Amino acid sequence: MEWRERYERAAARYAAGEARDLDERQLVQLANSAWAAGLSALMAGDRWEAWRWLRQAASRYRESWDAGGAPDAWGRPIGALKAFLIAGEAGREHGLPDSSLLLAARWALDVGAAEAESPIGRYAAVLALLVLDRDPEAAALLPTLGDEFPRDVADALAALVDRDADAYRDAANRIRRSFETRESHLEDVPVPDTALALDALAERRGLI
Repeated sequence: MEWRERYERAAARYAAGEARDLDERQLVQLANSAWAAGLSALMAGDRWEAWRWLRQAASRYRESWDAGGAPDAWGRPIGALKAFLIAGEAGREHGLPDSSLLLAARWALDVGAAEAESPIGRYAAVLALLVLDRDPEAAALLPTLGDEFPRDVADALAALVDRDADAYRDAANRIRRSFETRESHLEDVPVPDTALALDALAERRGLI
């Protein structure tokens, strides 16, 4: 399937979903569809549409959290942070601001990501702290992610904290290789989103 076709299918899913009752579950579906549309547009070379859809995805993830449901649905703050990070890279060439990324990072911390019981919640906090350049706090949280957390991602986060370009490059390459072995992807969009989001953080720190 071509990326433009993937984009059109995701945009159509989003449009159809808007006609339904926008409860928590439907808001997550809308966020996922917008995410798929944004990444597909990015891969198709349409960076403006990528920026627009990824920011919409982040907004819907936030809305779904605010609508209630599981208090440990940390994938939603993570999704918002990743979306804004990737959208920021896509939008900067148009002179578009990424202040929303800072707001998303503060939101993740305000809802308790740093104190979360789950490693995924604390991962959201590490991302947020790195966005806010609060590196010592991010460094203190890293060991709490635990041995079951993906080692390549943990190594990339540590390299970002240490501002070690070589270590980051090695970890990012391992993240991409691991991604290539996956048999399924969110919304059937095979794009290494974690690597793209972390690359955005690395670029902000002058590591790539």
